[in-house]
Amino acid sequence: MSDESRSGVPTARNVHHVSITVPDLDEAVDFFVDVLGAELLYEKGPFADPEFMETNLNVHPEAEGQLAMLRFGPTTNLELFEWDSPDQEEGHPSNSDVGASHLGIQVEDIDAAIDYLEGVEGVEILGTPQHNEEGPTGGLTYVYFTAPWGYQLELLEAPETMPYAESADDRLYGPADDWSDRPDA
Repeated sequence: MSDESRSGVPTARNVHHVSITVPDLDEAVDFFVDVLGAELLYEKGPFADPEFMETNLNVHPEAEGQLAMLRFGPTTNLELFEWDSPDQEEGHPSNSDVGASHLGIQVEDIDAAIDYLEGVEGVEILGTPQHNEEGPTGGLTYVYFTAPWGYQLELLEAPETMPYAESADDRLYGPADDWSDRPDA
């Protein structure tokens, strides 16, 4: 399909990054790097500029932010933001709240991943692994967990192919090689 016949943002190539606002940037960076195996690429800030903040970032003019950019596995750039803002709402949205998000981490052995995370202080495994027997994701096993500050994440163990692939032209990305095996890890 040529670019001219494709719908969507002209010249778009990929998602560059996913961003999460965290209550404590240092704690979040430590968790993603030391516990989950991400790599810190850079940090920026603090930055504050009343006109810029309100006009360009849609935050309170008195907001001050700082960020860290991480490489999270072989395909995801993860931006962590910490904000100090007079109108900031604290707490964590439920998965069912508009605007809520979570990261799904594909693993080869969900039981080994759960055992590991159960040993990490402040991490809570939510329930038990659930296995999809049928439907488009038949064969997939998943479980949610929370980071020490309450952000929700998900572990997924997926079969080589799932039923959705029988009728879809494209495939979900994954699995990639174990990123903890990279030479610089």
